This record gives sequence, C-alpha cells and structure tokens, in this order.
Amino acid sequence: MKSKNVKYWIWLSKAIGFANKKIKALYELYNDISVFCLGGEKEWKLSGILTINDIERMKNIKTDAADFIIDRCDKLGYSIIAIDDDAYPKCLKAISNPPAVLYVWGNLPDVDNIRTVGIVGTRTASNYGLKNSFSFGYALSRYDITVISGGALGVDCASHKGALAANGVTVCVLGCGINYPYLMDNASMRESITLKGAVISEYPPDTPPMNYQFPARNRIIAALSDGVLIIESGKTSGSLITADFATDMGKKLFALLGNNNPENEGSNRRIKSGSAKPVTDFMDIIIAFSEQTDSQPDALEGIPLDEVEKIPVKSKIRKTKPNQSAKKLEEGYSAEDILDKDAPITLSKPKPVHREVSGLSQDAEKIYRYLTSAPVNVDKISQDTDLPVYRTLSALTELEICDLAVSMSGNRFALK
Repeated sequence: MKSKNVKYWIWLSKAIGFANKKIKALYELYNDISVFCLGGEKEWKLSGILTINDIERMKNIKTDAADFIIDRCDKLGYSIIAIDDDAYPKCLKAISNPPAVLYVWGNLPDVDNIRTVGIVGTRTASNYGLKNSFSFGYALSRYDITVISGGALGVDCASHKGALAANGVTVCVLGCGINYPYLMDNASMRESITLKGAVISEYPPDTPPMNYQFPARNRIIAALSDGVLIIESGKTSGSLITADFATDMGKKLFALLGNNNPENEGSNRRIKSGSAKPVTDFMDIIIAFSEQTDSQPDALEGIPLDEVEKIPVKSKIRKTKPNQSAKKLEEGYSAEDILDKDAPITLSKPKPVHREVSGLSQDAEKIYRYLTSAPVNVDKISQDTDLPVYRTLSALTELEICDLAVSMSGNRFALK
C-alpha cells in the first residue's frame, strides 16, 4: 500500500539531506512519521535524533516544497516509493542509510524475491571490457537474473544494453534527477529500460548531477544486488566504492580477470586480496549462486556483439611528452588524445581531405564537411555541428555506409 506520508519523507530529505542515517532512525522510532513532522520543534527535539542545525533547516523548509515535487512527478509519470511503503525494497531498508524515498520511472521489480546482480566498472572501458559487460548482462538476463547498474558510459551502459538485447529486466540507478538531461547518448536506453524494468533515483526530478552524489548512489546499487561484478576498474575507480559497499553488506563480490593494465589494477587487487571471486564467464556467477541450470537456454548463443561498437565510453586522454605532440598529430591523433590535461596547448586540426559526393542527406553532408582525418568523439561532433546526438549518429551511419567515414574506439569518427 502506498504511504500516505510520502510528502513528509520528501520534506525530511530536503531538510536533513540525502543518504542520512537519521532517516532510518526516525523510521524505526515513529510508526507514523507525520506525528513527528507535524509535532513541531518540541517533538523534533524530544526525538533525540536531530541536531540544532537539522531543526533550523526543518523550520526554514515548508512542506509546500514536497507538494511541488509530488506534482512534478505526477506530470512526468514517475512513481514515488517512500521508506514506509509496502513496495519499498527490504534489502534497501536494511542498510544504515536508506533513501527516504525512491523516484521511479517504469516498474521496479520485486528485488527482494528475485536474483539480482550489479555490474560496475570504468567509463573508459576497452573493447574487451565492453564486450564482457554486454555478454554478462545478456547471459545473466537469459537466466532470469535482473541486472543492476548506474546508467553511465562504458561498463554500465554495456551491461544495461546486454540485458535489453536478451529481453531481460534491468534497473538503472542514477545519481541525479531521472529527467535531468544527463548523458543524452543513453537517453533512448533509459527509456527502453522502463518498458520492463526501472530507472530510479533518490534525488527529486530536475536535480543536476554532482560529484558527491555518485558515490552515494553506489550504495543503492550494492543494496539492490545479491552480488556485484566489477569489470575493468582502476585503483581509484568509483566502481570500487560499490564493491566496498557490497562487501560491507555481505554481498557476493566478483571481478573479471584482466591483464596487468592500469584499468584492471583495482579489480585485480580485489581478486588478489581474496575479497572478490575471479570470473571468466557468466557461469562462474550462476554456479556461485547454485542456480539450477538443466532446463535453461544456452545463454551464450547468438549474443549480438555487433551492438557493442555503438556503446559510448568516456574519452581517454593519453599523456605524452611535449616533444611528441607534433609527431602524434602527423599520425592522425586528435588533440584530445595527445594533450596532457595538466599542461594544455593549442593544436590545429590536420588539413581535411574531402571528396566530391552527391546524394547525402543534409545532416550527413554537414558532418562530412566537418570531419577531418583526426578522430572526433560523437559528443563533440554533435556540439560543433549543432545537431542532436541521435541525428549525428544517424548521419555518421550514413557516411559509414557510403564509405566516407570510419568509426574508431571511444565512439570517435574520422574521414576515411
């Protein structure tokens, strides 16, 4: 049954902050949170939970702010699940700092009564990392395992898309408001997720992404997952925060075996320390959960790995010595590839070489004249040509078919 007190939980989140352990303390102390909220300053002090600063903020924030958020969600078609709702996941309620409310676009599966696996990793994933993220998402979905991830570039995106390709259920946990125009490359993916699964956030609509919100978001991914799989994680990767949460919560932790490259340093260390079980394919996870597999389909059959080529990743910046820059430019590298972010310099684009062509769409013609021999990321192409990402991708596909452009790693394109 939906909570009648949802607006009070929203109000409390705005007053004392998100990921605050006091939310759980208040939930456990009061059977009806409206008694606390409507009791005023005297009741707030008697609870023994709040600080003077908490109380001052509560005095300055009106419940009208919560009413506005509820109306906004109604207009956007989002549901709100409060911590005292029957639909609120018990596995999330069990952690020390559960969200007061979850904003949900789509249909949140009954995560307490199904098998769930979180897949996390770097946003600058290699082709190896993308293929494995996609394959694990696909194969686990074929075994009716729900995939939980964060909707980011690289590993997150690949795992979600793998689950979707298998017609499976996946949950995307965002670190901003659901409707905020965040990573628009993945906008259509998020919409597809809602057809069977859900896009969720503890942050109200229109909340922009802030750096500190993503580590907090990771505790939700870990809580909703029976186990967490790390794919390509550097020693300071945010995905290791999710791994730590999973370990603290007593969840199973897996890590894909990788080579000795820096992007695998974090996950490989977890394997060496014994905190993560090494895996090479999806069956390692299936076996770890002792799932019955006799009547299940061959989850590896027909995985559409061609889709991996279109999965966006965060651009990588290669640090090079200053005297190598000119040579790198001659070899066709872009300035983005070769610049040291701590010592930026201005570089000109290589001279474009275009052929006379006819029959192209207006968008394809515009992008063709923009492209040079230096690879450029789709986001930058979209920005510089003032075309939406979906039209940019469509035009680039047209240019590839016409043998006028070539796609490269990192979702980059150049003249062919």
